[in-house]
Amino acid sequence: MTGTEERTSAESPGPGGYAAARLRLLTEGARTGPPRRAALAELTDDWLAGLFTAGAGKPQGISLVAVGGYGRGELSPRSDLDLLLLHDGSDPAAVAALADRLWYPVWDLGLALDHSVRTLAEARRTAGEDLKVQLGLLDARHLVGDLGLTAGLRTAVLADWRNQAPKRLPELKELCDERAERQGELRFLLEPDLKEARGGLRDATALRAVAASWLADAPREGLAEARRTLLDVRDALHLSTGRATDRLALQEQDQVAAELGLLDADVLLRQVYEAAGVISYATDVTWREVGRVLRSRAVRPRLRAMIGGGKQVAERSPLAEGVVEQDGEVVLARAARPERDPVLALRAAAAAAQAGLPLSPYAVRRLAAAARPLPTPWPAEAREQLVTLLGSGRPTVEVWEALEAEGLISRLLPDWERVRCRPQRNAVHIWTVDRHLIETAVRAAALTRHVHRPDLLLVGALLHDIGKGWPGDHSVAGEIIAKDVATRIGFGPEDAAVLATLVRHHLLLIDTATRRDLDDPATVRSVADAVGTQGTLELLHALTEADALATGPAAWSSWRGSLVTDLVRRVGALLAGGLPDEPAPTAPSAEQERLAVEAFRTGGPVLALRARSEPVPAEEPSGAPEPLGVELLIAVPDQSAVLPAVAGVLAVHRLTVRTAELRTLRLPQDVHDGDGDASVLLLDWRVAAEYGSLPEAARLRADLVRALDGSLDIGGRLAERDAAYPRRRGLLAPPPRVTVAPAASHHATVIEVRAQDAPGLLHRIGMALEKAGVRVRSMHVSTLGANAVDAFYVTTGAGAPLPEQDAGSVARVLEETLRAP
Repeated sequence: MTGTEERTSAESPGPGGYAAARLRLLTEGARTGPPRRAALAELTDDWLAGLFTAGAGKPQGISLVAVGGYGRGELSPRSDLDLLLLHDGSDPAAVAALADRLWYPVWDLGLALDHSVRTLAEARRTAGEDLKVQLGLLDARHLVGDLGLTAGLRTAVLADWRNQAPKRLPELKELCDERAERQGELRFLLEPDLKEARGGLRDATALRAVAASWLADAPREGLAEARRTLLDVRDALHLSTGRATDRLALQEQDQVAAELGLLDADVLLRQVYEAAGVISYATDVTWREVGRVLRSRAVRPRLRAMIGGGKQVAERSPLAEGVVEQDGEVVLARAARPERDPVLALRAAAAAAQAGLPLSPYAVRRLAAAARPLPTPWPAEAREQLVTLLGSGRPTVEVWEALEAEGLISRLLPDWERVRCRPQRNAVHIWTVDRHLIETAVRAAALTRHVHRPDLLLVGALLHDIGKGWPGDHSVAGEIIAKDVATRIGFGPEDAAVLATLVRHHLLLIDTATRRDLDDPATVRSVADAVGTQGTLELLHALTEADALATGPAAWSSWRGSLVTDLVRRVGALLAGGLPDEPAPTAPSAEQERLAVEAFRTGGPVLALRARSEPVPAEEPSGAPEPLGVELLIAVPDQSAVLPAVAGVLAVHRLTVRTAELRTLRLPQDVHDGDGDASVLLLDWRVAAEYGSLPEAARLRADLVRALDGSLDIGGRLAERDAAYPRRRGLLAPPPRVTVAPAASHHATVIEVRAQDAPGLLHRIGMALEKAGVRVRSMHVSTLGANAVDAFYVTTGAGAPLPEQDAGSVARVLEETLRAP
C-alpha cells in the first residue's frame, strides 16, 4: 500500500482504518529509522485531523497541537501521544465535546496519551510553573484547527523561554544532574535506559532547549547521528518486546540487535555507547558554555560601572608552550601552529589536566584538523606529555574524553580503537574497557609515590587491558600490543619489556594471593620467576591495586589488599640481592674538565648551554630515550648552598629541570699548583623552557653569581611571581614521599624524594638539605611526566654517611617542608 493509500484509510474518523494502516507501517519493514518515525507521525496527524473535523460544524478558536516527541515528528512504535487542545476560551462546551471526540478513540486503541486542554494564557502560566511543560511546548507543532492560535502559542512560549533563560537554564541543568544521579551514565550501563540515563534522549532534548534559548549551542558534529541511533534502538526495542519501554534489558539485547541487522548484542551496545558518548560530551560542553555566558552577564554590568563601558578583553594566562588559559578553558595561544608542532595536542591536554581545566572544544577541533601526526618513535616530549596527562588524576578523564570526541586518541594510539566503547559483560566491572583503562590510570596516579618509575606505572595502567579488543587471552594478546605501543611512543627496549611484563601478568598477584597457598615455596618462586626484578614487582603491586579499584567496589577489599601485600613481601624477599651502591661517576668529558678548570681559576661559576637537535635513535644499544630540552653544564668551586642557588635561578627563569646530576670533581694537582685537594662541583642538567625561549647563558650566569653571594632574593622573586601569576592545579596530587634507602650506599646516606614536579621544587629541597646541615655528595634527579623522582647521596660535614637516627630526622623534615603550601 502506498503512503497516499495509508493516509486515505486513516482519514476515517473511526479507529479501524488508522489501526490497520499503523500496523502495516510498523510490520512491512520497507521503512525504518527516521522515515518510519516521520511516516507514523504523518499517519497519526491525518487520523487526528479527521477526528477533529468529524463533528457537526467547524470548531472555531480551537487548535490541536502536538508537543514533546510527537511535536518533533518522532513517533516510536509505542510512544505516547503528547497533545494540547488549545482554545481561546470563548466556547467551553464546544471544547469539552471536541476533547471527548479526540481522546476516547485514542484510548480505545490502547495508545498512551498525555493530553491537556488550555487557553494560551493558561499554557504560558503552566509553562512558567512547570519546567517540563515548558520544554514540551518548545516543540509545539500545529496539527489542525486555528493556525493563528498555534502560531501565537509558539511565539509566546519561545519569547518567554528566551527572556527567562538566565533563570530557567540553571533549573534545567539541576534537573538533568538529578536524573543522571538516579539513572547513571548510559554509555557504561549493561542495561541502560535509552531515555533517562545521562547521555540519553532526555539530554538530547535538553540540548535543543538550550539552543532555543540563544544563550549557547551544542557542538553539532555527530550529534544528530547519535540521537538518531538511540531512537532507532528504541524503535527496535518497542517492536521486539511489544512494550513501551526505554530500558535495554540484557535478555532483549540479542533480539534488538537482530531487529537492527547487527551481528550481536555487543555490537549493539557499542553503538549505543558511542552515541551516548557524543551526547554526553556535547552536554558537558554546552552546560560549560551556559555557565560562562551567565557569569559573563552577571559581571558585565559591574565592569561597565567600573571602567565606563567598552568591551572587556578576556585575560589569557600562559600554561605551556602554545597553550593558554582563557575564561576558564584551555585554548591555543595566538602564535600556536599545530600544523608545525605535532606535540601540541598532548601538551595542551597535559596542561589542561594539570590545571584542572577543560579543553576548549574549538581548540580540540583545530588540533584534530591541523595537527601533524607524530613521528615513530615519538619524540621524548610527546611521551612525557602523555605521562603527565595520565598522572593528573581525576581531571584526566574529562580531557581524555575531549580528545576522543574529535578522534585524536585513536590517531595517537591506533590500538585504542579496538577497546573504545567496548562493553564488559561482567557484573564486577562498572565501566567499558576504554573507560576502565583511564580509571586505572587515575587510580595509579595516586600511587606514583610508591614506585621508582611512575611513567611505567601510568602507561602500564593505560595498556593493561588493551588486549581485550582481540580474540583469546587478553593478557597474552595485550603483551604483544603493549610492547609494540611502548616502542612506538619512544620507550627503550628495557622499558618496553617491563611494560609487556606488566600487561602479561597484571592479574598474577591478585589471582595467586587469593587462590594459592602462600606458604608453599613453589608459589612464591613461580611469581618471582614471572616478575623477574624488584622494580617490576613494585610496579606490578601498584598496578594490581589500581586495576582492582578501577574495576568496581566488589574487586578490592582490605582483605584482598593484605593478601597481595603479603605475597609481594615474600616474593620481594626472594628477589632481594645485593643493593646497588652509588653509581660510579663517568670520566668527565673534555668540556666538563675545561669548565671545571675555568671555575677554579676564576673563583666563580662557569656555565654552558648546549642544544641537541639530534634525538638518540630508538635502536641505540643502550635503549636510552632521547633527552629533553638542552644540556646545561655548570661548574662551581666547591662551596655551600650551590644546589638551592642553581635550582632557584632556573626556577626564576621558568626553566623546567628534566634530569639533573651533581657530583664533585677533584682537580689534578698540576691544575691548582697547591697542596691538598682542589674540588669543583659539576652539575650536568637537562632543562627546558616552560614556554617561550631559553634565556641567554650570560644572563643565567649573572643571576647565579648574585644567588651565590646572597644579593639575589630567590625566595622573594618566586613568591612575587606566584602572587602575580598563580599556578592553577587540578585535584590535589598525591603527597610527597621522602624515604631513606637502607644500605643503598657504603659511602653516603641515600634520601629518595618522590613528589609532584613544580616550579622551585628542587630549590626547596636544596634549601631544606642545606638547613639540615648535610652535604650533598651527588644527586640523580629525573622528571617523569609530572612526577619528580630524585635521589640525593648526602654525608656529614666530615664526609661520612649520616647516623640512622639523623637520616630519619632529615627525611621527616624534608617531607614536612615539601608538604607545606
